Amino acid sequence: MVQSFRFNFLKTPFLVAIGNDNMETDVFIIGGGVTGTGIARDLTLRGLSVILVEKGDLNAGASGGNHGLLHSGARYVCSDPEAAIECAAEIKILKKNAAHCIEETGGLFVAVKGDKEKNYIADFPDMCKKSGIPSEFIDPKEAREMEPSLSDETIAAYKVNDASINPFKLSIENINDAVSRDACYLSHTKVESLKIENKTIVYARVRNQISGKTDKIKAKTYVNAAGAWAGNIAVMAGIHINMVFSKGTLLVTNNRIAKRVINRLRKPTDGDILVPGGVVSILGTTSVRIKSPDNIYPTVKEVDDIISEGEKMIPELKACRYIRAYAGVRPLVSMGSGNDRDVSRGFTLLDHEKDQVNNFITITGGKLSTYRLMAEKASDIVCKKHQISMNCRTKTIPLPSTHSGEWSEPGVLATDLFKPNTQKDPFLCECEMVPTSAINTVIDSIEKNGGTSDLSSIALRTRVGKGPCQGTFCSMRILSHLYDTGEMTNQTGINDLKYFLNERWKGERSLLWGQALVQSSLKEMIHCGLFGLELIEK
Repeated sequence: MVQSFRFNFLKTPFLVAIGNDNMETDVFIIGGGVTGTGIARDLTLRGLSVILVEKGDLNAGASGGNHGLLHSGARYVCSDPEAAIECAAEIKILKKNAAHCIEETGGLFVAVKGDKEKNYIADFPDMCKKSGIPSEFIDPKEAREMEPSLSDETIAAYKVNDASINPFKLSIENINDAVSRDACYLSHTKVESLKIENKTIVYARVRNQISGKTDKIKAKTYVNAAGAWAGNIAVMAGIHINMVFSKGTLLVTNNRIAKRVINRLRKPTDGDILVPGGVVSILGTTSVRIKSPDNIYPTVKEVDDIISEGEKMIPELKACRYIRAYAGVRPLVSMGSGNDRDVSRGFTLLDHEKDQVNNFITITGGKLSTYRLMAEKASDIVCKKHQISMNCRTKTIPLPSTHSGEWSEPGVLATDLFKPNTQKDPFLCECEMVPTSAINTVIDSIEKNGGTSDLSSIALRTRVGKGPCQGTFCSMRILSHLYDTGEMTNQTGINDLKYFLNERWKGERSLLWGQALVQSSLKEMIHCGLFGLELIEK
């Protein structure tokens, strides 16, 4: 059966057929992170039809592997002033227009004994002022009263307007808003090739990685927003991009250690940021050059280094329990520097008309904090190619809040625990208090957008599997629910459970000491010792 989506291109209806061998649209976007979904929203607001494909699911790349820090820009005032200025401008826009995705934590930059007082610390307020970033010196004693976890050896502190932002909710809300204007989102769909004739891409061949079905997508313009994989997409058009892959590892604490974002008052390096996220804190990060963005995972050395540096700023980090480590890849574009920390955190926008491909652009690099600006600049080029003069509207139009995104923030709905209806709406994930109704809402949202409901896709949109038990119990409960509702049949669920637990294991194995080791052993005993999961063949 053919399913149709009607687009509004200015005043002319534009029909896209889903289910045939060919699909047509104005703009084809590759990549379902915050940049790709942000571009989809921006372009639909300007009246263009859009198809967005993602080889995995939302935020499968860097957008799902960051610390959720909405930068004031102060971190980059010395190393990358241009990126600092961009962050300072964007944080104002996002706090106004995407407030429901942001926690107004505020931030502190603190120096401890041994940090360079005469250079970076003394120059910090002037560097902030030059970049338009508000900062306020506070007495170290006052800083420790504000954040009791800070080291007694704190020698300087400045208040800034950092915040915590939920990247999963951000992408969900952007794609939901784009889809509300008839954009089409295809998850688990990989671009296999680009057909080029007369300096123009005539179609992209894509494959659904679940069904194996291939399709051709024809568009007037193609946007490469594939993040760390942008170079791979560009190669399909015969174009080389000098990508640098910088892995960053982060740790998740069992509880929230600070109210505010805490930054080390020094040039960016490892283990110098603690970001609160709901009821937990995220400590990071590292910068390790790697050859490929595929199959990355945290190492024991990275974990040790992060904690060793972090405890100098917050001593409690040495003894607290960590429930998970995870890693993401920064999609950087190098201009020849050998140090990843010296590669600009600004974004790279390329119109490949100069490379003899007239309807193809690439947007990569940048930061979560500047995603909206990146989307705006990319969309400006697209609109120019389509001879559309409408200005960007994401600066002024708030990002709508939808029900399907509310369960992606840790601990936000904890007050629902004692509502009278909890007996009729049992919690499938007790660590993060996610009830059955929330799982059903997420399933409906996934399937509405043409996706497949499984443990991993549900976990991307909720907090299931991210709490202290790391999926020990909720994985079985949710899988049973999927079988009860007919979402899963036959062996499908067993294979999905294995994949889900293996992904959890990637984040646990570098943290196996103390209570984390006990919890991991319990999970192994339940899933392997009791169910013999490791003996069940695919």
